[in-house]
Amino acid sequence: MNESFGEYIKRLRTNKGFTLTQLAAKLGIDSANLSKIENGKREFDEKRLNKLAKTFSLNIEELKEEFFSEKIAKKIYETNCSVKTLILAEEKVKYMKAKNIKQGNLNF
Repeated sequence: MNESFGEYIKRLRTNKGFTLTQLAAKLGIDSANLSKIENGKREFDEKRLNKLAKTFSLNIEELKEEFFSEKIAKKIYETNCSVKTLILAEEKVKYMKAKNIKQGNLNF
């Protein structure tokens, strides 16, 4: 996706013909906060991902991928991390998954 998560939400909203107020009501937030989210001045609340997915008939797993990939990318950009950081992070995820499977706990 070559847009921020907020820009993505704005595109979804405008394509459906929703006003800021209409979408904000569906998500349980006020329109001023939604405007800030769309303009990158505030982050979208993870707890509202399911509402967003239902409102636009989106696959929740794909929506989570978009949401979390932006959070990770922002952190890497802000801290000027190297590519090695990404490689190590991927290795740590594999370790956590393997550890959870060994313990019979599949929580991720």
